[in-house]
This record gives sequence, C-alpha cells and structure tokens, in this order.
Amino acid sequence: MKGDAGTLAAEVEGPVLLPGSSRYDDERAGFQAGFRHRPALVVGATRPEDVRAAVRFAAERRLPVAVQSTGHGIVTALNGEGVLITTRRMKTLTVDPDAGTVTAQAGVLWGEVVERSAPHGLAPVNGSALGIGVVGYLLGGGTGLLGRRTGYASDHVRALDVVTADGVLRHVTAESEPDLFWALRGGGGNFGAVTAVETALMPLTRLYGGSLHLAADRPLDLLLAYRAWTSTLPDELTSSLCLMACPPWPNVPEPLHGRYAAHIRIAFTGSAEEGERLVAPLRALGPRLLDTVREMPYTRVGDIYRDPHAPHAYFGGNVLLRALDPTALGTVVDVAGPGAAVPCSIEIRHLGGAFARPSPDRGAVGTRDAAYMLRVMTGGAAAPPAAARPVHRQVYDALEPWTVGRSLNSVYHDGGPLSPEHVRELFAAGDYERLRRVKTLYDPHNLFRSTHNILPQPSD
Repeated sequence: MKGDAGTLAAEVEGPVLLPGSSRYDDERAGFQAGFRHRPALVVGATRPEDVRAAVRFAAERRLPVAVQSTGHGIVTALNGEGVLITTRRMKTLTVDPDAGTVTAQAGVLWGEVVERSAPHGLAPVNGSALGIGVVGYLLGGGTGLLGRRTGYASDHVRALDVVTADGVLRHVTAESEPDLFWALRGGGGNFGAVTAVETALMPLTRLYGGSLHLAADRPLDLLLAYRAWTSTLPDELTSSLCLMACPPWPNVPEPLHGRYAAHIRIAFTGSAEEGERLVAPLRALGPRLLDTVREMPYTRVGDIYRDPHAPHAYFGGNVLLRALDPTALGTVVDVAGPGAAVPCSIEIRHLGGAFARPSPDRGAVGTRDAAYMLRVMTGGAAAPPAAARPVHRQVYDALEPWTVGRSLNSVYHDGGPLSPEHVRELFAAGDYERLRRVKTLYDPHNLFRSTHNILPQPSD
C-alpha cells in the first residue's frame, strides 16, 4: 500500500496518510470518540479532483470507501482496510439571494450557512446542531429545527455534485439523473462521495424559541403532559423533550449540574405574543430550573438545544412512532429513566405537520407519517456499549407495537454495524427496492458500504 499511496499522493493536493504517520490519527478523528475509522489509507481532500482520485484509487483495488466531514454519524467504521476521504477542508460556500439558495461544499457546517445567509434575510432548513456538516445531514433526510413547518431538509435540495464509484463527478438534478437525485436525498452515503450540494433557503430572520429546563422528579407525568400539549400545536411550532441527568459539562448551565431534568426545546416562527400563549402550559408544569425561551434572531438558534461542541463517545438509536402510548412510556421511564442500570437520555421529537405532508420534490426519506421520534442515548464514558445496548433494546421492545420505522439521521451504532434487515427498516418497502436498483446501477461492487448499507442487487 505504501508504494500505491505515493502514486495517489502525486495526484491530489491534500495529504495522503498511512497508519503510523504523524498526522494519521488527527486526520481520521471526528466528533464521535467512541469509535473511529481506522482505514488503510486516508485522503484529506481539498477539492473535487482529490475526491475523484481517491475514489478511482479505491475502485481499481475494490477497496471500501468512507467519507467523513465532522464524524458525527459514523455507522460502520473502516477497520484496517479501505480508503477514508475527509472533506473538512472543502469549505467553499456561495449564497444566491436572488434564487434563495446556497451551494455548500462537503466541509461546510450549518452554522456557517446560517451566518452567511442572515444578511440577506434568509435562513437554511438546518437541524439543532450548527456544528454538523451540511452534506451528511441532507443525505440522511434531516429532521429540522422547524421541520413541522418545512418538512424534511432533504426535500429542499436542488442539486448535488457527487463522485460515483466509477470515478465520474456528476452534477445531479431532478432533470439530469432523477433516480440518483431521489436516492441521494435520504438514502445516506450509499451512492457516492458528495462534494457539494445546492439547497433552498427560506425567508426568515427571527423566531420565538429557546429551552425550558424543569425538575423531572415525576418524569412520566412530564412525558404525558408533553404528549397532551403537542396535540394542540400549529405546524409553525416544532419542539422536543429530553429527559436526562445533567452532567457538569461546559455547555450545560451550572444550575442543572447533577439534576435529573426535562429539557424542552421550542422553535416557533409566529409572533412572540402567540409563542408566549402556546408555551404557557409548559411553564405551569413545575419549578423551572432555567427558562431561555424568548424572541431571538435566527443566528442564535444554536442556543435552543445547546448541543455539545467537544468530541465525545455516545451510543444510541431511535424509533418512529405513530403515537405515544402511556403504558409504553411508563415502561420506557422504568427502564431508561433516573433508576436505569446505565445512564440514558430519552428524547421525544414532535413530528407531523409538514413532515407528514406529501411533497412533489420528495426524496428517499423513510416513514413520513410518524407522529413522534423517540431517541435513547448513552454517553460512552458513562457505560460501555455492551452494557448500554440491552437497556436500549428494552426501550425499543416496549415501543414496538407503535413503531412504524426509524430515522436514518439518528442511528448511532446502537447495535453495532447495521444488518440488511435493520437497514430495510429505515425505508418504505417499495423505496428500499428502488434504492437497491439505484445502488446496483451506480455502485455495483458496493464500494460505499461504510454507511447504512443498501446492498446492490445480485448479478444474474
């Protein structure tokens, strides 16, 4: 491999690194510290041509390829084989205010798009964490911060530049290659290495939002109150509730340290006056440890969830639910609540609204008629995966009668590498077979398999 790496290094502008080299570990590192890629070769791409060269190199040798920007959502890590392409140096970002779009290379983060769009009175259809890469989030679908109003983020994509397994850099649109365009928007990283994406912006400069932290001495009561409250909401309000023991981390406000609390997150595009009225029932639920809900410029939306910035280990997964059953929620609290065998966070995201409405620009995102998503997470420092996963499994088992699918964006190595059966659960049945046909056409040898892997159809 060493001699081959030298040949590849002559073709690319970025670094080409082997295990044992001084920069290898830094290059492969990402946000997920619990498990990381350990490739035979890592290429730090600086431009699309670097990505093309790396993919051609891997294809000629039938080596698996993984692509990483921030490393938040690793599903299947390369383990001593394959080529890892890191894209964090690819930072070109262009806002077109007249068209209401942004074009972002594969290393651009959502926070950068928010900042560049704001002077034009525009905002992206981003998620809760501004430190996440634009491309990976959109490939997974994207249950956005305002998703009940906007729908899935991937439905707003207009074009993608992608290097497919044959080493060809394609500009993919609904007109040029409709099946690939459909598959890329919600089908994950199965079909190539995306080097840039063009997506729509929305006219928005402010919202009413923030978070309520309530003491969760009676967590089931809070979950049931949240369930009742969400049944009354307009589509302009998107929210979630997270139950967790609050660690003494820098991003966690000091009044919460060591408390078991409910963290309710609010994002509403209506007036502050209407927002106050809608949030009032939550404020009446009990003692408030912290209340930051207010009118804010869109550039401050990262304050709503206060997602951690420092890399750390975490394991978890999710289920999409048609309803929140009170008895099942009681079991979830018993299994994963404050008395759990391992520390867990339980998050419920309210879906419905535009998430569930048919879209003419619909991509491959799976179950769209779910009313809620429930995620269960455990930090790797708190418990090893072997201890956490059986607890998570009990949560999923309790919710199984109401489960209609899973969200691709929120699968965090909960059960190790995903089996083909688990991958099927991420998509509608007919969509999964269509995705396999697209995979067979563009990646018949399954080079791009270090993801939520969709298997090519067998050759005759």
